[in-house]
Amino acid sequence: MVTIDLNADLGEGFGRWTLTDDERLLSVVTSANVACGFHAGDALTMRRVCARAAELGVRIGAQVSYRDLAGFGRRAMDVPPQELAAEVAYQIGALEVFARAAGAAVAYVKPHGALYNRVVHDGEQAAAVVEGVLLAGRALPVLGLPGSRFLAAAGAAGLPVVTEAFGDRAYTDGGTLVPRGTDGAVVSDPDEVVSRSVGLARTGSVRAHGGREISVAARSLCLHGDTPGAVELARRVRAGLERAGVRVEAFA
Repeated sequence: MVTIDLNADLGEGFGRWTLTDDERLLSVVTSANVACGFHAGDALTMRRVCARAAELGVRIGAQVSYRDLAGFGRRAMDVPPQELAAEVAYQIGALEVFARAAGAAVAYVKPHGALYNRVVHDGEQAAAVVEGVLLAGRALPVLGLPGSRFLAAAGAAGLPVVTEAFGDRAYTDGGTLVPRGTDGAVVSDPDEVVSRSVGLARTGSVRAHGGREISVAARSLCLHGDTPGAVELARRVRAGLERAGVRVEAFA
């Protein structure tokens, strides 16, 4: 049977401001990419999400970012490699405190936003993120785009790599994500998101923005927690996957 992990970005709030419906999304996904305070998230939010994820058996991942609260981690930044490595380790360590307090542990690392897209092509920034993961003290699995410099650097350093696909984002013909701000970059039609998610899981392919079918072999499927109607969309995607004979479970 085909299996796939279903992950979502969670804990994306700050103080009195909240964005993601963490409680309800945790009842659907198998892995939670928890904001670690640099693009969103604060200590209490991290603690709450980790506690609930541990209670439900959802895997906890550190979603690391450039230090960019105002821009939600989606603005391009130039951070020196040594500084970036230290900041990645810092974010993982912060989340680890709350994961362990909940009786769990940080199980993987995933870059967020601008950092995620930067390390697809930028070998220096990719190596810095890998250094940060290692600096945090464990050879944690990392999630990233298939064919990225990040996954190549991680694999060379001995980190387990987990390829990831997006049911709600458009792809270029080269297999990268269409930049946000481009028309059609975010797939908003729920039926299309479900159809694309099932196709990615079952065939490892998806129709790119330019119209051609491309290969995107992935072990984990991401849905964005900040999408309007994210909970219902996640439920529909999971139901669609299961109807198509896909087992939804956390990656090994």
